[in-house]
Amino acid sequence: MLEGPIQSDSSFLAAIEAVRSWTIQRFKLPPEAAVLVSELACTLPGCPPLETVVAFWTDDDRRHQFKLYKPVKELKYDDIGWLIGSSHEGAGWDCC
Repeated sequence: MLEGPIQSDSSFLAAIEAVRSWTIQRFKLPPEAAVLVSELACTLPGCPPLETVVAFWTDDDRRHQFKLYKPVKELKYDDIGWLIGSSHEGAGWDCC
């Protein structure tokens, strides 16, 4: 069940596209690669109120994902640029 308003203003959509583009650049993905960028609310103690989750697939059909502990509008390329290549499968968040 979705709670709260769905963001659709142009600055939010531009931030989503920027994170998608930076992910493609950082992980050397083809321009048409499927990259999912989501902003999620977290209610766990000690968790930031909003965080950004990114998932993408590589040519070998492996899913990769990472989590950034900031709202999507606050992200910069450097938040993604330092990440090393990951090969996480499943729902674990072992990396970032």
